[in-house]
Amino acid sequence: MKTIIHVVQHLAPGGLEAMVLDMLTFTNPKHNIMVVSLDGTIDNATNAWPRLKSHQNQLIFLNKSSGFSVSVINQLLTIFKQYNVDIVHSHHIGPLLYSGFAAMLNRDVNHVHTEHDAWHLTAKKHLYLQKLALFLSKPKLVADADFVKITLEKTFNQYPIHTIKNGIDPHKFTTGDQHKARKSLGLNLPKNTILIGNAARLEAVKAHPNLIEAMIFLDNNYHLLLAGSGSQKEHLLHLVRQYKLEKRVHFLGHIEQMPTFYQSLDIFCLPSNNEGFPLSTLEAQSCGIPCVAHNVGGVAETLCPKSSKLINNNLPASLAKAIKELTNQKTESNPRTFILDNNDAQSMADAYEHLYFSGVTA
Repeated sequence: MKTIIHVVQHLAPGGLEAMVLDMLTFTNPKHNIMVVSLDGTIDNATNAWPRLKSHQNQLIFLNKSSGFSVSVINQLLTIFKQYNVDIVHSHHIGPLLYSGFAAMLNRDVNHVHTEHDAWHLTAKKHLYLQKLALFLSKPKLVADADFVKITLEKTFNQYPIHTIKNGIDPHKFTTGDQHKARKSLGLNLPKNTILIGNAARLEAVKAHPNLIEAMIFLDNNYHLLLAGSGSQKEHLLHLVRQYKLEKRVHFLGHIEQMPTFYQSLDIFCLPSNNEGFPLSTLEAQSCGIPCVAHNVGGVAETLCPKSSKLINNNLPASLAKAIKELTNQKTESNPRTFILDNNDAQSMADAYEHLYFSGVTA
């Protein structure tokens, strides 16, 4: 049995964090898998994200104070020794730096690092820290999308970079009865409703105003379902009132049963202005729901080219046009098939296991 620990900055609902939790489920059960969160406490995290409760025996929280903390390196070294760790797998720049220092001081632990987005490297400080961390422990470096690999290769052109795309659990995110799903969510909609959905933090980068304004260009039988919470909620509510869309735009807040959310939809829409390799489009398509999404980051790599639509112009009118086209599009292609072929979490976990113990995975 080998021991693998994943190191993340925090454990809160998000794509990176969901991927790490899936690694707990899909990595070979003969291994001991744990997650170390630099920030927060287990009580606060599990209260905010109930999904964590089923994994709480595999979670360690360091409750790091703000700023750089030498004690975190010592805590990681203690964890390495206590659990006889073989692999430390870091995610994003903070965990990379701390894991790099710890792996340098304990050469019996092999270091793997996954970059989930390369935007932070545009900051000189982050670029310097990344170069330092790579120099310290020389981890096996993984990009979770082709566009991330291309960006990393421009900056670290002497460093081997492997690509392992994120996957989702197709047994959890599966097709379902739309009527039952809408009833389960407490939705009382007209029978001819075409339901558009979005699941994301209610923050400016997610471009929710564009999607709300797109509703102006769509017939009244189109309704919009927003799952998530965030600082922009009041602003978005104001926009809904301003455009007199109160009966057609529905805020659900945080949803724990996301498969039910997706199954209630006709189309999932992701208008974000900044994305890495989003899981929401994978999850929606795994539930059989086609997507309209803005062409940023690795979004294009997540969409079925036959059943979903990518837009380059993230304007309300463009979103509405793509939604109409997708509504009327006739295709025999099922987006779920695309996900099963390309983004199964089991295939992702198997690829990482091969990289951990057998060398390079292409």
